[in-house]
Amino acid sequence: MALSPQDLTHLSVLAVFAHPDDEGFGFGGTLAMLAARGARITLVCATNGDVGEISDPSLATPENLYQVRQEELRRAMKVTGVQDVRFLGYRDSGMDGTPDNGHPRSLHQAPPDEVVAKLVEIIRERRPEVVFTHDPTGGYGHPDHVTVHQRTVRAFEAAGDGDVLKGQLSGNLQSWTPQFLYYVCFPRRNFRKMWERMAELGIEPPFASLEVDKIGSPDEAVSTTIDVSPYVETKRASLACHRTQMNANGPFSQLPEDMMREIMSTEYFTLAVSQGDDAGSDLLAGLE
Repeated sequence: MALSPQDLTHLSVLAVFAHPDDEGFGFGGTLAMLAARGARITLVCATNGDVGEISDPSLATPENLYQVRQEELRRAMKVTGVQDVRFLGYRDSGMDGTPDNGHPRSLHQAPPDEVVAKLVEIIRERRPEVVFTHDPTGGYGHPDHVTVHQRTVRAFEAAGDGDVLKGQLSGNLQSWTPQFLYYVCFPRRNFRKMWERMAELGIEPPFASLEVDKIGSPDEAVSTTIDVSPYVETKRASLACHRTQMNANGPFSQLPEDMMREIMSTEYFTLAVSQGDDAGSDLLAGLE
């Protein structure tokens, strides 16, 4: 794919994540870079974040949180420069082992082929060269993150096969095979560094029930590292749109400003698939 690193107007990108705000912390800078250089981006959010946090009761109620978070994502993507935002409409499944996992409208309970078929339709419609999604760990094991990873990988493979899922597809769109598949990573060494700093400052870390050495992507899984420091302000402004999820007293908010800026200035990926005319190449690495 002959692309100028600065002119990406011919690049089509699909990003698939589980909840509103999942796109921000580990991918927001790269997303802003792609948008600023003219890439055509479609962001798919599988759930509406129905059982997320509510940082301030004046912002939402448990009953309307899903609507509020949808609008937060739309505002965030306007800041980032992404115009095509889509929701699959599933209910947030909550953390592993909670009653929300069993809700009949949750992503966790949705028939796998149903979810894959929806993603295949979008891939065939938008015809992306590159697809981004969660890594196999889901960052910290969230069932929705893991499910979205699994369904996106299968859709990536199935979109180019006209014989797959025939009964669940409209049949009006031609098969399409993207060239690149990337997983967004949160390296374990970074989590460990943050947890150690929180301990020094007397801050209770998130996911306290999880072992720090089991949170995040294995360090060796990272194949591509991107410096997004020129886009950090856009990334932070976009994340700030997710107001219901931004707790001013939360552990990340209590970390020193210089540390947060350093953490947010670098993003990490696994190049899972590179095929077709660009087999073996790393698209992202060539864009820096």
